[in-house]
Amino acid sequence: MALVFRCRAIGGELTTNDEVRAFRWAAFADVPSLMDEAYAVRVLDALRADGPACPVRQHDGVNLVP
Repeated sequence: MALVFRCRAIGGELTTNDEVRAFRWAAFADVPSLMDEAYAVRVLDALRADGPACPVRQHDGVNLVP
C-alpha cells in the first residue's frame, strides 16, 4: 500500500528516524525516474494542483495494471 499526502512545509527541520532513512526535494519531472511506476503515479497525482488525486489505482507492486 502507498499513501501520498499533498502538504506544504511551514517550518522545522527534516530529520531521519526509524521510519525515514533519507529524504530529498524533487521536481515533478524527476519523480518517474526515482521510483517504480506504481508509487510515482501517486506522487505525481498529489503534486498536480488541478484537482484531487485518483483515490485507487491497481498495480502489481511495481507497475500500474490497466
